[in-house]
Amino acid sequence: MTHNTPLSPRPLHDLADVRRRVVRTAQLRAQGLTPADITTRCRPGGPWQQLLPGVHLLHPGPPTSEERLHAVLLYAAREATPGVPAQPGPSHPGPSHSGPSHSGPSHPGASNAPRHVYADAVITGLAALTLHGFTATPPLPSLDHIDVLVPRLRRLRTTGCARVIRTAALPAPETVTGLPVAPVPRALADAVADLADADAVRHLLTEAVRAGHCDPASVVRELTRAKLLNRPHVVDAVDSLIAEGRSLAEDRLYAMVSAYGLPDPVWNVGLRLPGGPHLGGLDAYWPDQAVAIELDTRAPRQTEDTQWSEYARKREHLERLGITVVHITPRKLRDAMEQQAAIVRTALMASADRDPAAYVVVLPR
Repeated sequence: MTHNTPLSPRPLHDLADVRRRVVRTAQLRAQGLTPADITTRCRPGGPWQQLLPGVHLLHPGPPTSEERLHAVLLYAAREATPGVPAQPGPSHPGPSHSGPSHSGPSHPGASNAPRHVYADAVITGLAALTLHGFTATPPLPSLDHIDVLVPRLRRLRTTGCARVIRTAALPAPETVTGLPVAPVPRALADAVADLADADAVRHLLTEAVRAGHCDPASVVRELTRAKLLNRPHVVDAVDSLIAEGRSLAEDRLYAMVSAYGLPDPVWNVGLRLPGGPHLGGLDAYWPDQAVAIELDTRAPRQTEDTQWSEYARKREHLERLGITVVHITPRKLRDAMEQQAAIVRTALMASADRDPAAYVVVLPR
């Protein structure tokens, strides 16, 4: 038998499933192939190639982006216990039984067991952002490496196109094109950790918020966890991100008042007592009902306890004066606008049952 002798009557180009084109050495061994057989087929000019240690591509020529992604996951994923087939998870269902069955010998990459679950391996970084649909990231074929998260105690090394990032706790992955992919905030943090270009960092963070992938608070939380806020170019990008988030939140607040028929407030004002101190700024205020809205667009940094205390003191002071303050976050405006409108409407209606508020001077901010 030569290395060109087919192992199955089914030609390779008929196998559309990438999991049959990218396989582990163990899968080939399970089909009866010896290490010498595998080595022979992976020689230059042969029909197969080794993409990563223990991971083979069952056709010649460059791998596709999809094949590279699956190869990295196969390399990094924890193998199932011998004799126990991997169980399909909610994002990786088992093979469909609606199609025709095939009898006889199977292709080396095929298996009658449920599809492999990529346990303890999650795509992150720029590759993950591209999969999430970012336009500021390079296309997958141009990436020299693909970042993959694994538990800290896994004994894996970065090699080939797989760059291993160890973490104390894997994030709950999102399923994108059938692959386990880190949520956008975590993928951003892992990508930013490797970027020194201030413009590139700013573009990524801005797109994350502007395109609705996530809110600024979740991004800054991940950057804080990754200890990246000691880098000046990241801090500058975060300041731009917070400004972008506030602008979007204000637009959504205007839209909420209009869409749900709330009475028009006065926008972006400051309050003070007659002849007294300034009471603070508000994003919206209904003077007749003494109801105010304050958007919380603070960056959730560990050092901002003082700022939160100032927010709380201002709110308590206004409420002692009889002013109801509705505290709204950008995420609530994005994900539950109708609910927030109902809260504001209830506060406006309840004003008739409250004692009159203290007289305050309303100033433009």
